[in-house]
Amino acid sequence: MTSDLVPGCYPCDQAAAADLPPREDVVRSDHWRVAHAFNSTLPGWLVVLPTRHLRSFAELAPEAADELGGLVRRLGLALETVTGCVKTYLMQFSEADGFSHLHLHLVPRMPDQPEDLRGPRVFGHLSEPEERWLPEAERDRVALAVRAAYALT
Repeated sequence: MTSDLVPGCYPCDQAAAADLPPREDVVRSDHWRVAHAFNSTLPGWLVVLPTRHLRSFAELAPEAADELGGLVRRLGLALETVTGCVKTYLMQFSEADGFSHLHLHLVPRMPDQPEDLRGPRVFGHLSEPEERWLPEAERDRVALAVRAAYALT
């Protein structure tokens, strides 16, 4: 683990792993790593994480900040291709216990998305019991499809 990572921080521990599965390493750059949310019932729920342990946007290196807009745009296009979503939501809170590491949620808004799961209520997809979460194999499948679509943007 480098000095830019904090032991015990879930995103930092993942970033320090030698070999991540596709669901934990959808896209990576010097500044960002994209993972599929592990606790989601919605295919394509992505989490964009800085490769360093940061707690706020103010701590971003200028190069990382500059890269973020293009990364989000290209991921949005890839999600539209892979999931058929009509748009994507982008949110950042980093408030959950153990998840103060800066991260952004990039979430597909599906054409048939129920009204009670639109806008901020989309977080209902992260509130389901573990047995309803997308299986690892499905998250890997979506991750590989997003990675391939991203490469074409």
